[in-house]
Amino acid sequence: MYKRFIAGLGGAIALTILHETVRKNCSNVPEVNKLGEEALEKALDHFDAAIDNPDKLYAATLAGDVLGNGIYYAGTATNNAGLLSGLAMGVGTVLIPGKIGLDDAPVAENTRKKMMTIGYYLFGALVTKLIYDQIK
Repeated sequence: MYKRFIAGLGGAIALTILHETVRKNCSNVPEVNKLGEEALEKALDHFDAAIDNPDKLYAATLAGDVLGNGIYYAGTATNNAGLLSGLAMGVGTVLIPGKIGLDDAPVAENTRKKMMTIGYYLFGALVTKLIYDQIK
């Protein structure tokens, strides 16, 4: 079981490095971090809590993304679902936010952002599968 988690965490870290590198160096690209920050702020509102420091909000979101994505990939990308898990996660990231009251523009404003978002999650699943196949 721990090998699945290691592989999932590796895929999640690879996804995050890809996203952050592209986001910081290119324009008209997905900003999944903004979506995560909005979701975290709304969740904290339900508990009358807030993270007022933008750097701390970013760090908390980043940590949550890596952990959540790692757990997801560990349970899906290491088995027969493989790349389909990345496709499902990417499509969900594009389609679901607007339906649950989040601003989907950071990931779905245009076709380029949509396709890149889906590609990021496919990449994470691929890295997870490659790591798992080497260590299982």
